[in-house]
Amino acid sequence: MTRLDDDVRVESDTMGEVRVPADALYGASTQRAVENFPVSGDEMPARFVHALGLIKQACARVNMSLGGLDDQKGKAIEAAAGEVAEGALDEHFPVDVFQTGSGTSSNMNANEVIANRASVILGEDVGSKAVHPNDDVNMGQSSNDVVPTAIHVASVLAIEADLLPELRALAEALDEKAEAFDDVVKVGRTHLQDAVPIRLGQEFSGYAYSVENGVERVEASLEGLRALAIGGTAVGTGLNAPEGFGSRVAEEVSDLAGTRFVEAGNHFEAQGLKDACVYASGALNGVASSLVKIANDVRLLGSGPRCGLGEIALAAVQPGSSIMPGKVNPVICESVVQVGAQVAGNHVVVTQGNQWGQLDLNAMMPLIARNLLESIRLLANASRMFRERCIDGLEANEEAAEAFVEQSTAIVTALNPFIGYEKASEVAKRAFKEGTTVREMVVEMGLMAADEVDEALDARAMTEPDQN
Repeated sequence: MTRLDDDVRVESDTMGEVRVPADALYGASTQRAVENFPVSGDEMPARFVHALGLIKQACARVNMSLGGLDDQKGKAIEAAAGEVAEGALDEHFPVDVFQTGSGTSSNMNANEVIANRASVILGEDVGSKAVHPNDDVNMGQSSNDVVPTAIHVASVLAIEADLLPELRALAEALDEKAEAFDDVVKVGRTHLQDAVPIRLGQEFSGYAYSVENGVERVEASLEGLRALAIGGTAVGTGLNAPEGFGSRVAEEVSDLAGTRFVEAGNHFEAQGLKDACVYASGALNGVASSLVKIANDVRLLGSGPRCGLGEIALAAVQPGSSIMPGKVNPVICESVVQVGAQVAGNHVVVTQGNQWGQLDLNAMMPLIARNLLESIRLLANASRMFRERCIDGLEANEEAAEAFVEQSTAIVTALNPFIGYEKASEVAKRAFKEGTTVREMVVEMGLMAADEVDEALDARAMTEPDQN
């Protein structure tokens, strides 16, 4: 390694010399990737980078225990990798998402950063290769098993730490609203047309249950993500990895991460396909679609405030118009809907990423990592935002809800057992045409006495099957 000036140093790899920023912990391989892939300006997700650090930490422990690394080097590598895992060295990971499909550039980025930091820990210079990025940090590994392992580890940790707590909190908030709104009887709507009565609390109980189901489906997807490709090396045969390396690294990763991981049951599947990522992405897509439906329902129910449905009131969080004074829009709902669209698009990309793997290696891994982790992050943030800035502040407009029930012609359905379907249909049509209520029209047509109609058209009873 040669230092040209205070800004640049020269490092070399198997392809020759490369100029690297003097203060960078990465080396020649990473610099080549920076120069080769100036595509999006989007670096690999931080969660992915931190997972790489955790994996390198675990591998150093195993390699020391097997005698491949002496303790001095091994402990320096373990310490440096720990700094990567903790996010202390994020600024040294500049490689674009749209890079080599195996993610080799990111793996080498980690190897170089950890090797240089470990060298410094040992009292040597950056670029000295006192700790070698390939021979020492990457010992027993290949980019082809490290990168899919990092995707799985990062996804599990992000789901467990970020997404599931927010989804559970959102489900609880929706359930609280279901209880608070239980006495509010309103018009049901099917095909966006008036239908028989329903309680506002019942609608919200459906929303809460949907999110709870989403939690269960996301949790189910974790099992596949817990299986790690590490130990398969280049093509799944385990060449250059010591016997038992994969299982021992999985144990160390579990210890470091505080959650369970295991060695993949079949390394050829683990490296050639990304089925577990597609499955997890599908669960995320299901959650996203549910949140979009709920958010759209909330903004429909809160439309108005005077000329829409107006059955609930949304908290005002910001001015809604640059030209119409006093206008307030359902902006939080709109944000959730946009997140849902992005997650749906991400799922398509993850699916195609799995489809376009060829033979013994999937070469779409950086993109799969980026989209899967983005979906997790967006859904976690959107769930928290939706709960804190919309759901928690919702209030029911009972007067508007009750007025709609009385105006609705759909409540005539409750009279079917008394006057028959055809007469009930005639009542509904006449009431609508003449601008009167079903209750008034039935009495006017002499079909039932007023007290009988009042008992039959008890809106609350219509929402409780055991009382019908």
